[in-house]
Amino acid sequence: MSAIDAELSELIDEFELLGDWEERIRHVIDLGKSLDPLTDAERSDLNKVRGCASQVWLVTGRSPDGALTFRGDSDAYIVRGLIALLLRFYSNRQPDEILAFDAKGGMTRLGLEGALTMQRSNGLFSMVERIRRDAREATAAA
Repeated sequence: MSAIDAELSELIDEFELLGDWEERIRHVIDLGKSLDPLTDAERSDLNKVRGCASQVWLVTGRSPDGALTFRGDSDAYIVRGLIALLLRFYSNRQPDEILAFDAKGGMTRLGLEGALTMQRSNGLFSMVERIRRDAREATAAA
């Protein structure tokens, strides 16, 4: 089992303890409150994620061992929470591990698809695609 799959299992367990979707969405929002804020310079057009209704920024870094690190922020509370979920899956992972993870399947297993509006789902997958693009670029540069 990959580290991302282990993180998914842990999140599934957390969500099952919460019960209904109102509690789960509150938990997602609470996760977003733990994000470190981005600097004004990091809130640049270069870091902005296209395809999101809210303002979303993702900053990608690389650790010495080649793992990708991500930081993010949004002007919407629930989107900040979704960013926090994605960071649990993807930050500090090798590019090949990121590319191997089925994000859509993972979100389905979490039950997020039914809880998010179409607009939020599209934004979530725009963020995933941006992370995957950065992983592909890191793989090509290696």
